[in-house]
This record gives sequence, structure tokens and C-alpha cells, in this order.
Amino acid sequence: MHGVPVYYYSSTSGLTRRFAHHLAERDGRAVFNLADADVRRTEVDGPWVLLTPSYKAGNDDQATLPTAVTVFLRSPVNRRHMVGIIGSGNRNFGVFYQAAARELAAASGRPVLFEFELSGTPEDVEMCARILADLDAALARKAS
Repeated sequence: MHGVPVYYYSSTSGLTRRFAHHLAERDGRAVFNLADADVRRTEVDGPWVLLTPSYKAGNDDQATLPTAVTVFLRSPVNRRHMVGIIGSGNRNFGVFYQAAARELAAASGRPVLFEFELSGTPEDVEMCARILADLDAALARKAS
């Protein structure tokens, strides 16, 4: 396992899962799907990054965060160890593009590290992987 693990939620469309798996394939980073109930019940014992899609598409009554993400974040341990957020979205959502990542960042005080559309491009994967590598290095310096 290499670097800070990424916990993600992906619906049956698999768009977010594809991006997460490309990150894992690129540098051996551990990724965990919050659609799995066993994963949702875990408590992370160190720094981790959330990768979440946004589902709000213009209806103010719609939930922004997927329920699985909300359940995982009910744990004070998980909230405390989260160090950043990666957002997946669809530009067709207009002003609600990346709403989940941005709203969670504002509420948690954690930064949005990267945003991409749908399942991302190979360039998105490379750029996000570099950002995560920089985060890994910063956390390693802080720990020493």
C-alpha cells in the first residue's frame, strides 16, 4: 500500500469507481468503496482522503452527498482523520457541479484537493495522483 488511502463512493454507473481504480493502478494507492457496507462500518486509524460524487442536479430538496458517505462520516474518528476531498461531478448540474465536495469542505474545514467530471480523463488521473503524492510527502514530513 502506498500513501494515504482513498475512500470513495460509486453508484452502479461506476464512474467514480473507475477514477479511483485508475489512481490505485497508477501508484498502488489503496482505495475502498463505501458502497460496501463492511467498508462503511470501518473506522480509519490515520489520514485518508474522500472521493465523492455530487448528485444535486438543480433541485434544492435533493441530497448532495451520497448516503453511504454520510453514514461513513457519522464516525467522529473518520471525520477527524479525513485530510481532503476529491470531487466528481457533471457540468450539466450547472451551479450544483461539485456541490457535495464543496459543501463538505466548507462544513469540515478540509480542502477540496481536486475536481473532475464524470470518470475523468487520463490527464485528470495524473494530476490528482501528483496532488496526492504531494499530500503524502507533506504528511510524512509532519510525522517526522
